[in-house]
Amino acid sequence: MKIFSFFAGVGMLDLGFQDAGYEVVFVNEFKQEFMDSYCYARKNRNYNQPVYGYHVNDINYFLSGNGEHIFQQYIDDERQNNELLGFIGGPPCPDFSIGGKNKGREGENGKLAKSYIDMICRFKPDFFLFENVKGLIKTQKHREYFEELKSELIRNGYILSERLMNSLDFGVPQDRDRIFMIGVLKGTELARKVISVNDTFAFPWNANLPYDSETVKKMNWPKPQKYREKSKRKFKYDVPKELTVEEWFRKNKVYRHSNRKDVFKVKGGKSKMLTIQEGDTSRKSFKRLHRWKYSPTAAYGNNEVHLHPYRTRRLSVAEAMAIQSLPAWFVLPTTVCLSAKFKMVGNGVPYLMSRKIAEKIRLFFGI
Repeated sequence: MKIFSFFAGVGMLDLGFQDAGYEVVFVNEFKQEFMDSYCYARKNRNYNQPVYGYHVNDINYFLSGNGEHIFQQYIDDERQNNELLGFIGGPPCPDFSIGGKNKGREGENGKLAKSYIDMICRFKPDFFLFENVKGLIKTQKHREYFEELKSELIRNGYILSERLMNSLDFGVPQDRDRIFMIGVLKGTELARKVISVNDTFAFPWNANLPYDSETVKKMNWPKPQKYREKSKRKFKYDVPKELTVEEWFRKNKVYRHSNRKDVFKVKGGKSKMLTIQEGDTSRKSFKRLHRWKYSPTAAYGNNEVHLHPYRTRRLSVAEAMAIQSLPAWFVLPTTVCLSAKFKMVGNGVPYLMSRKIAEKIRLFFGI
């Protein structure tokens, strides 16, 4: 399976597919600093370079004119080699996010979901993966838009399967819901391996996952406790330690990580920070994580501030990457501004989530 990646960001979804044995042959990302970070993070790793390169363009460039011609040649080259082709991507989501702009299809980012679907329908990969926030299906006007996109895919010959998944299911120390949709083109080798019912098929989304998020959330997690700077609290809870932020901080050696000093200063907010209990994540902003619990959704935009469990500061980029289950070797460059670092980390698909889904696809289709 040769993968064409869109809206790649820093490449967290791509990394999961690469580590599951796929070859990413094309990478598209709109922002140069995100693409620079994508390459930097992999510079000392043994990953194949995308044979069709890195493309810093709006996705719509590939839907007309010279861009369409160039991309069609890439597809034709792979078809001549009898390769299976897959598209993966998560269009930017602020216009669908419950805590975001909520402009939906009319927003500049919201329109890109349609562009991605148009790319799929125009170039007909054997398989595609679409990822986005739960607001796309939980908010009525966004759900109507999503259903229209699905109808376009079905008209163009795709059999679909979708599921709202939580990153806790995959062993990520974070309560994060995301909608995933897989599509398989009728008449292809992959489509012959599924049973289609009303243009849908049953993909084993929940099979063989390490956890069940609903069960996890009902466990006896620690309640908020008085904040004490640089305090020690032993783990003494009947919950999975491997789903706690402190376990991932230790696993990733965040206090020695290259991005450990990448932290936003809170101007004039120190006195407020001292009053917030460890584990009090009930507010919109200034949420303080509990060291022995999972994190809320790692969203560092929209004025959200997540506080360190036992240090009087915000989370560092290294800690945010640990909460996203990225491997400890994953490092972002010093040349990229701090806001961009947090945005690219917060926007990405948690690494363990992406890798497990990629592995499931390989196993299910026998790739």
